[in-house]
Amino acid sequence: MSGGKEIRSQITSIKNTQKITKAMEMVAASKMRKAQDRMEASRPYADHIRTVIGHLRMANPDSRVELLQERPEIRRVGYIVVSTDRGLCGGLNANMFRSLLTEIGEWQGKGVEVDLCLMGRKARQFFRRVDVNVVAAVTDLGDVPHVRDLIGTIQVMLDGFQDNNLDRVFIVHNTFINTMSQKPMVRTLMPVETPDADDLQTHWDYIYEPDASELLPGVLARYIESQVYRAAVENVACEMAARMVAMKSATDNAGKLIDGLELAYNKARQAAITQELSEIVAGAAAV
Repeated sequence: MSGGKEIRSQITSIKNTQKITKAMEMVAASKMRKAQDRMEASRPYADHIRTVIGHLRMANPDSRVELLQERPEIRRVGYIVVSTDRGLCGGLNANMFRSLLTEIGEWQGKGVEVDLCLMGRKARQFFRRVDVNVVAAVTDLGDVPHVRDLIGTIQVMLDGFQDNNLDRVFIVHNTFINTMSQKPMVRTLMPVETPDADDLQTHWDYIYEPDASELLPGVLARYIESQVYRAAVENVACEMAARMVAMKSATDNAGKLIDGLELAYNKARQAAITQELSEIVAGAAAV
């Protein structure tokens, strides 16, 4: 058993670590509430524009828009991966990367090439070790992502799809379910999907002003930006929730370690006192 001095040093060190994890837990809880507000604010617009663009795909405009067209053969796909810049958030990133690697393996098994567009330092660090083509990366988005910071990365995938270099584009991010649960999600970004296709009429169209060929490319670009921005702000909310839970767990574990070490310290001190008393009694008996 370690001596009393060594155990006291360990207790002091763990208490200092416990103070740090407790402070990080409280900061993450405060930031999570603000991130949730931003996430809730972004969801209605992103959901509605996704529905509208899905309806456009089922409509019959005079001119066909490239972003709405399904490709007959898939030769190359792209993934926009939204991760965190910092760690200490449990298995949030690892779970998402694991599910993405499974999908990448399936595509590569079919002979389909994969391009990645990475958002967040953790994704950049992870995919350096994976045999995939990284075409763009952006880091340091902060706790409040801005669309202007995402546009360059989005444009790389948008141009690739419009130039027929990519046949399908997906977005990968964590979805906020509740404080204790965040789920990785992979959604098709291009070509656009129609969530309520069964409820639509067979032949119909919108009235466009100006012409559809002039209007739709800009609307579709806003659609892509809204989906990526929504994924970025939702991922921040997931990060803060996961960090809060991880730091609470670390704080609780530190408390258990301290209790165990204090018990060991008391036993060591009691053993030392008993040893001293035994030596005194033995010395007195010898005299």
